[in-house]
Amino acid sequence: MTFWVFLIGIIIGVIFGITLVYKVAISPLHKKVEKFTSEKESLSTAWDKITEQYASSTEKYPYSIENFRFIGSPIDGVQFEDDQILFVEFKTDKSKLNAKQNKIKKLVKEGKVKWFEFKTK
Repeated sequence: MTFWVFLIGIIIGVIFGITLVYKVAISPLHKKVEKFTSEKESLSTAWDKITEQYASSTEKYPYSIENFRFIGSPIDGVQFEDDQILFVEFKTDKSKLNAKQNKIKKLVKEGKVKWFEFKTK
């Protein structure tokens, strides 16, 4: 009987110890990891937005910066050349086009781009 009481006491102690360690050590660390992950994603988004605004002024950009107009959303800008007009989207590292940008790309490739002139009085 003493053995079973002792064994149950050890089991309860281990469960209590694991719970205490989780609450004191692991849970706060988990919250810190979530906070750092969120901050990293926020900084990454900010960096992407900054990069998009200045990408056309880099030496690697193949067109004249004077002919580029930044829009920001849903595409980054429009490049006006003598013989063509280009919709421009800058992407960093592994980023991809979102659904709206893919739809715009598809419309351009299908030739569904038109001129619209609206006159006001």
